[in-house]
Amino acid sequence: MDQPRHISVEELFDLPALSRAVLSPDGTQVAVLAPWQHRLNVFVRPLDADWSTDDADGSSGAWRVTAETRRNIETFTWSVDGRYLLFQQDGDGDENYHLHRADPTRPEEPPVDLTPFPGVRLLGLHLLPDQPGTVLVELNRRRPELADLFRLDLTTGELVLLAENPGDVVGWLGTAARTLFFTMAENGDHLLWEWTAGGRRLITRFLGTDMIFGVLPAVPSPDGNGLWVGSNRGSDRTRLVRVDLETGEQTGVDSHPVFDLDTPRPDADTRFPPALIVHPGTGDLLGARYLGVRQEIHALDPHFAEVLPRLTELSDGEVGHLSCDTTARRWLVEFVSDREPGATWTYDHATGRARRLFRRHPHLDPTDLAPVRPVTLTARDGLSLPSHLTLPPGVEPRGLPTVLLVHGGPWYRDSWTYDPEVQLLANRGYAVLQVDFRGSTGYGKAHTQAAIGEFAGRMHDDLVDALDWAVAQGITDPDRVAIYGSSYGGYAALVGAAFTPDRFAAAVSYTGMSDLVDFIGSVVPFARRLVANSYLRYIGDPEDPGQVADLRARSPLSRVDDITAPVLLIHGANDVRVARRHSDRIAEALRARDAEVEYLLNEEEGHWFINPDSNIELYTTLERFLARHLGGPTAGS
Repeated sequence: MDQPRHISVEELFDLPALSRAVLSPDGTQVAVLAPWQHRLNVFVRPLDADWSTDDADGSSGAWRVTAETRRNIETFTWSVDGRYLLFQQDGDGDENYHLHRADPTRPEEPPVDLTPFPGVRLLGLHLLPDQPGTVLVELNRRRPELADLFRLDLTTGELVLLAENPGDVVGWLGTAARTLFFTMAENGDHLLWEWTAGGRRLITRFLGTDMIFGVLPAVPSPDGNGLWVGSNRGSDRTRLVRVDLETGEQTGVDSHPVFDLDTPRPDADTRFPPALIVHPGTGDLLGARYLGVRQEIHALDPHFAEVLPRLTELSDGEVGHLSCDTTARRWLVEFVSDREPGATWTYDHATGRARRLFRRHPHLDPTDLAPVRPVTLTARDGLSLPSHLTLPPGVEPRGLPTVLLVHGGPWYRDSWTYDPEVQLLANRGYAVLQVDFRGSTGYGKAHTQAAIGEFAGRMHDDLVDALDWAVAQGITDPDRVAIYGSSYGGYAALVGAAFTPDRFAAAVSYTGMSDLVDFIGSVVPFARRLVANSYLRYIGDPEDPGQVADLRARSPLSRVDDITAPVLLIHGANDVRVARRHSDRIAEALRARDAEVEYLLNEEEGHWFINPDSNIELYTTLERFLARHLGGPTAGS
């Protein structure tokens, strides 16, 4: 077999040449992320310019409108009228995001921080199609645990309080005609209300057992009388319904016979496009995404039903982020696949003309990358486990060193897509096994709810069962297996090392929690009520004395003396989701008995490493650690 070329860590984890393009409302300009001072910044380039060069700040006709030198910009949007570009930034991973405004017509002027309040977090941003000069923002300016709703004038920066949180509001949803909000009942149900001059009016109730993170998605209809939401009321699958805001009645809009409406997580928008495709100018519902082995998009608008087939003809990848002008004539669409990090095309529906504008990583040849194969496995109790297997190209798939790569959440899921982690590991000769174990989202609520009470229990059994399958297939060498993941995946890696130490030759925990009592008890103030249906229902309540012993028993820290495999710990010092002490304490305990542990602590990052230098250091460290303990190639070989 032909051996693939060695792809460096820098090639996989350095900044993309261009990414996340968004079309201006008038269809003439494209805002796009591109490197400047080794950080991603926002540039604007005419749609009809020459895109054959990646020189975003040079001969291509592009101009830069932001000048961030400390952290990458990850997401941005045009204001409804295209007057401004809006982006969010936090401080070194503390997740206290501020809303910034940049004027694309005055690139010499620095962006303006529209929420310049220390320690205050932007918890929601709502654009109003019929009020282009203003947005609605949710800010915990008054009290850390409470968000109030404000109207923000984008030009003057004036903030006007619209509704002060009386103490029980967990989320606002502002429209031009109504102010809506959610509260949570004692049993965890989500209550939808309208804010009225006389107080509040209850619209409807959603079962908390069905909705771990609240009602997702929740998009107002442009007439102001309805709310499009994902619902699995009376069904195992999440479908799209419309809630009548006067009566609270739910009416079915669309569904898939097998797949869920694709709602992986509320904070997954930097990686996954939204489940609902909505016209940016009118607010009209255009389409809905469903995800199984591959994505399916249902067109829900007659015009979009004409456009969608023309878009899908452009690539055999899946439609990712897309945008259009206010007439829905001109479109930008990004395609992704298992071996394509992202290719962005433009399409003009009036003329039928299309052209590819750019690839995110033009130096990466898809033929050098490894295909990702969906497989369905079976847990010991009969539960189906949707999984993904990636084999190193050019290598006989027998007796391979293997990385069991565990996703975070656990209320999340893997999919058939490009993942630089997967490609790095496969390029180094490792088989990569990803398992959508019980608790993962996207496969019906029964699959998710099978994880209740199963942290370090059947959730871990699912991973071991998948590994046993790979060994039985002859793919995996059982003596050369590492377990690796971030967030929940980091916890799973520590569980693997501490609870089943004979199964793993190495473990890597990236921002993983080691003490469940500490983890649940340290939730940031504004989110404490929101975890009733996730942490408290699925893991346990540390304020209940009867549950503390069980929580400690499911914590890797309680069994750290059973860890025999080498451990790599990775953490951002500013992590507000899983505090660095979760890794500190594991490192201290292992070092106290001279066990093998390596600890990479980054002082400028939080729960996820954002900047390229941080990620290059992280994956260079990971590469060398795995090479030492699984017998894979060393860096540069």
